[in-house]
Amino acid sequence: MEYVTLVNAEDEDIGEIEKIQAHELGLLHRAFSVFVFNSRGEMLLQKRSAVKYHSSGLWTNTCCGHPRPGENVCDAAKRRLQEEMNIHCELKFKQKFIYTAKFDNGLTENELDHIFTASYDGPVHPDPSEADEYKWLSLHEVKSEIQSHPEQFTFWFKNIVSFF
Repeated sequence: MEYVTLVNAEDEDIGEIEKIQAHELGLLHRAFSVFVFNSRGEMLLQKRSAVKYHSSGLWTNTCCGHPRPGENVCDAAKRRLQEEMNIHCELKFKQKFIYTAKFDNGLTENELDHIFTASYDGPVHPDPSEADEYKWLSLHEVKSEIQSHPEQFTFWFKNIVSFF
């Protein structure tokens, strides 16, 4: 079982809970989102695997997840970036924000999301259980695709892109 850290609006730890239970109950918990850019300024997007428990088959940022209880958020983001996309690089903290999204399957995301950016020009080898596809797009192309086909993107991604 995977556990997440429950937090208050100030990002202070208030407990731990099993990940699925946190999403079933809609409890605020700590998360992260990583945005990788290449030297041409293009953003690396992934299409979430069809086997994901929510938002499957949707385009989103390079990687996202939850730190384990007691795990440093940046260390967790680096770990998941390697696990999901097989990318090793340094991350830079950008900002954090809270968002809530209810899904058709009854789950609710209620996350205090830490946003990280990175620069990377190497190979990308996504784990097929995490991502079905990937692509590099300019920020202009990303925003244009979101405007044309918002249903093809995750809720959090559409919100975070406005920070860039």
